[in-house]
Amino acid sequence: MKLGVAGIGKMGAAVAARLIEVGHEVAAWNRTPEKAKAVAGASVAASPAELAQKSEAVLSILTDAAALDAVYNGRSGLLDGNVAGKLFIDMSTVLPATETALARTVRATGAAFVECPVGGSTGPARQGKLIGLMGAEAADAARARPILEQLCRRLEHAGPVGSGAVLKFTINLPLMVYWQALGEALALTRSLTIDPDRLMDLLSDTSGAANVLKVRAPGIAAMLKGGAGGPVTFDVDGGIKDMQSMLAEAKSRGIELPLVERTLACYQETKQHRSGNAEISAVSVYWADRDPR
Repeated sequence: MKLGVAGIGKMGAAVAARLIEVGHEVAAWNRTPEKAKAVAGASVAASPAELAQKSEAVLSILTDAAALDAVYNGRSGLLDGNVAGKLFIDMSTVLPATETALARTVRATGAAFVECPVGGSTGPARQGKLIGLMGAEAADAARARPILEQLCRRLEHAGPVGSGAVLKFTINLPLMVYWQALGEALALTRSLTIDPDRLMDLLSDTSGAANVLKVRAPGIAAMLKGGAGGPVTFDVDGGIKDMQSMLAEAKSRGIELPLVERTLACYQETKQHRSGNAEISAVSVYWADRDPR
């Protein structure tokens, strides 16, 4: 198919590369054109409008609601032209209300809309092993499925648009809390002489470990020894944004998330002392070494 990818950040680049690898003709657009040009094998669209016109389906992976509004509805945006019959798949992590509002706008043009935020980072994206959380009408879901199945090892149709966003918060919430919990657990080991590599290997082999530790443990061990943790696949700022969105959604539903509130404060402290651009597992390392004085 002729596919477009709008938003060539870390995930967008990985998704575009995967789609090219499995045989699609891919065009890319990013606000910073150099990022789109860096996707080997993709053509570069000068605007979102051009991207939509040259694509049968467009996948968007954008930062937040403001970015979605600008890219879809702005001047030379994705919907600035005749897009009737085209398919738009949004993979951004935003509030359910943002997705439902965008779906109404897209459908008013005669196009189809599917939301599909995903679980997993750039590595699984590149390998087609994401977890897809699709919100869509049945016919639109069936249309999007062949594309998304090439990106995802598991694709769940959660219900109508908005359902996917709820499920994304659901799977991300324990992981956000886990990075903080791991840091506090590591703080207890300061008096031990066990090598960080052995410690992380041990922890990843226990029932108390999140599945992600099987991949991230070596990087955490390296950071505990004062080295670099490897490529950033998801950063501290992303975790902060996701938890702020979780709390906003919970408030709208009359639900309290006290653990998320406290975890968010811990991430914000980490950002002050490390960086919002740091790999998210740096939260664990910061709290493992934190001096409370």
